[in-house]
Amino acid sequence: MTPDAALTWLRRFGPLAALLVLLALALGTGLAGRLSLETLQAQGTALQAYAHANPLKCAAIYILIYVATVSISLPGALILSLTGGFLFGPIGGGCVAVTGATGGSTVVYLVCRTAFGDFLRRKPGALLARVEEGFKADAFSYLLTLRLIPAFPLLLVNVASGLMNIPLRTYLLASFLGMIPSSFVYAGIGAGLGHFFASGEPVTMHSLFSPRIYLPIVAMGALALLPPLWRYWRNRRVAEASDVK
Repeated sequence: MTPDAALTWLRRFGPLAALLVLLALALGTGLAGRLSLETLQAQGTALQAYAHANPLKCAAIYILIYVATVSISLPGALILSLTGGFLFGPIGGGCVAVTGATGGSTVVYLVCRTAFGDFLRRKPGALLARVEEGFKADAFSYLLTLRLIPAFPLLLVNVASGLMNIPLRTYLLASFLGMIPSSFVYAGIGAGLGHFFASGEPVTMHSLFSPRIYLPIVAMGALALLPPLWRYWRNRRVAEASDVK
């Protein structure tokens, strides 16, 4: 392999390799298993004391941990959003949570676009290229909808966006705006965790969430999908009218 080819390979697959190494370390050291409500309940008092004494430093550490967690696709984003509210309150927690979630998602998006996007797009008759053209017309609306509905896996949306090479500005804006509602809802719930922990009862996700929390977020996602659906229906009617003529 020539030096230029090696450098090209490193630029293309180096970030992906680094994320895989970090994922292996997180799993091998057991850090992944510490992202839980049980850990937060056990260390909550100490964490809150540190956050109150060092708010800016703690916020920076929190965002870095959130970015790293989402980047290596650990299943801890929801716990971290709750932790943000627990440490910084519903407003501050929502701000740091959406910042961390957007940052981590962008890392995955860029890595997938660099490592695989161009290769899949250049294949003869590539399905990705055809899907991409249809998606890009309303990329902002579609991505905003996917972000608004928490049921869509974060990793899947990040990877798909990177493979389809959505413009970075569009990706950042739609991701940030789309994750604001859920981030602030989760931070609001997290801000009240102290009362749950003080009761001494085991705290589970089931006890924290109910349909009244998820349904409004899903409704916002459905509303965000209406504009592209309207444009699709209108363009189809115009095409059908042209065929008749």
